[in-house]
Amino acid sequence: MAFSRRATDPAHLFAGGFGCGSVSRAPGTVASAAATLVAAGLIAVSPVLLAAAAALAIGAGLWAVPKVAPSGDPPSVVIDEIAGQWVALLGTSHVSVPALVGGFVLFRALDILKPGPIRAVERLPGALGVMADDLLAGVIAALILLVGRVTFGGLIP
Repeated sequence: MAFSRRATDPAHLFAGGFGCGSVSRAPGTVASAAATLVAAGLIAVSPVLLAAAAALAIGAGLWAVPKVAPSGDPPSVVIDEIAGQWVALLGTSHVSVPALVGGFVLFRALDILKPGPIRAVERLPGALGVMADDLLAGVIAALILLVGRVTFGGLIP
């Protein structure tokens, strides 16, 4: 079986979340779920690894998106969901089912509903707009997770 140029092109690999963007239904949700699983492994080793991975995903997205989708945000581009999901999970201190599920649900809800400022930053031009709404959704989800950790005294690790 011959692979297309897209299958081996680094910009397409990063932008498409190493294949997550090629699923036919809900590629953003699939990418967020995969990112959550990867985050669990990274957090288990060190939360610093998750922060580094999020920074790398942001950089990769800003580099790859203009090459793959110079205008618009097609469903196949999911690096923004991966980066946003990792930012959201920075709001947890260690691997736990409530924190991972909470971070996943919060991020997806904010990313899909796009309340207020999230919708506004989506209108920024080019790759910045593609990435910014997911990153802001991730920041807000992380803050909600942090407030939950503080408010509920460790019920949400």
